[in-house]
Amino acid sequence: METEKQLRINALAKKKREEGLTPAEEAERKQLREEYLAEFRANFRSVLENTVIEDPDGKRTPLPQYRKKQP
Repeated sequence: METEKQLRINALAKKKREEGLTPAEEAERKQLREEYLAEFRANFRSVLENTVIEDPDGKRTPLPQYRKKQP
């Protein structure tokens, strides 16, 4: 996410704590937050998909396949 958008989210959060937001600012905050969360979830999913479990015998299993084996 672009730094300007992160700064704007933080500025809106601070303003909300201190004095409250107008309906337009609240809508902007919600949209920016949803965009941030979508990007965060995509990055986190990518990390999990590229995680490997290494067994004591040295066998490496990708996490998505490892999770399917578990009861």
